[in-house]
Amino acid sequence: MEDKPKTFWQRPEGETGLIVLIAAIAGGGLLLAQALPFLIALTSNVITLAALLLVLGALIFMVLDPKMRNLIWYMYKSVMRWVTGLFVQIDPIGILKNYVEDLRENLRKMNRQISMLRGQMHKLQELIINNRKEIQSNLQLASKAKAADKQAMMILKSRKAGRLRDSNIKYEDLYRKMEILYRVLTKMYENSQILMEDIKDQVDVKEQERKAIHASHSAMRSAMSVISGDKDKRAMFDQALEAIADDVSQKVGEMERFMEVSENFMQSIDLQNGVFEEEGLRMLEQWETEGASLLLGSAKETLISEANDDSNVLDLKTPVKEAVRSESHRNQYDTFFEF
Repeated sequence: MEDKPKTFWQRPEGETGLIVLIAAIAGGGLLLAQALPFLIALTSNVITLAALLLVLGALIFMVLDPKMRNLIWYMYKSVMRWVTGLFVQIDPIGILKNYVEDLRENLRKMNRQISMLRGQMHKLQELIINNRKEIQSNLQLASKAKAADKQAMMILKSRKAGRLRDSNIKYEDLYRKMEILYRVLTKMYENSQILMEDIKDQVDVKEQERKAIHASHSAMRSAMSVISGDKDKRAMFDQALEAIADDVSQKVGEMERFMEVSENFMQSIDLQNGVFEEEGLRMLEQWETEGASLLLGSAKETLISEANDDSNVLDLKTPVKEAVRSESHRNQYDTFFEF
């Protein structure tokens, strides 16, 4: 299910607008309280009373007339956006450019994490294989000891084989979790590369298009569109860009969160002593049970099931794919401008 676009009040300029609105109401109330005796005195004069009623009527008209109300609301939002823009980056093109840089840096970090994880998985595989060999060797020695009626030796070797078998059960379970991590990281890496290219394309094309629309649809013309009830193309174009920025924000957030889960999980593993902390494992299992992934889509469930399928063997020698967009690829954000 698609998330609804943020309302004006949910955006940075909305926070500014709320502060200004509260201050205006408080200031207006204080001013009215102080001016009330003067206003009462004015009503004793017929001419001033008529003027006051005229002003009051104009205010009531502005509140009740939909076109006038929309115009005032448009002007208010425009002013709040301008004020907020003096202190905070709210230009959607600028925000998207920042996200491209964030993605580029995150991809470098993710590539390093994948390499480190692959190294850990190779070590764990070697540990499991060596344990299997030692289990087999101890079982053979126990069998020989039994045949030679060496009871103490037989018990010693059997117990050692049992401990190694228990360790391997734990290691194999750990390897399965690491495989989920590896499959997800590599798929996220691939999808994030496509995401970055799609954003770059949108920025390159829409930056010039936005300048042209802002030049041809001045603030006054937009205001006239609001009064006449027509769609404000300038506002709709900016809303589409803001919707893209919101979507990218969530995807980058998910990417960074999973990288944190991955890093915590890998730091908790001590293969040298054959231990790992439960917290890192718990974080990964929590991610597995969470809802759909914005970056992976339906591939999340597929990746988890593949990792748990013993017949689907992961080849760690295969290099991480550098994503290449096909000629038939459609930019995932083109539909945002279909209005």
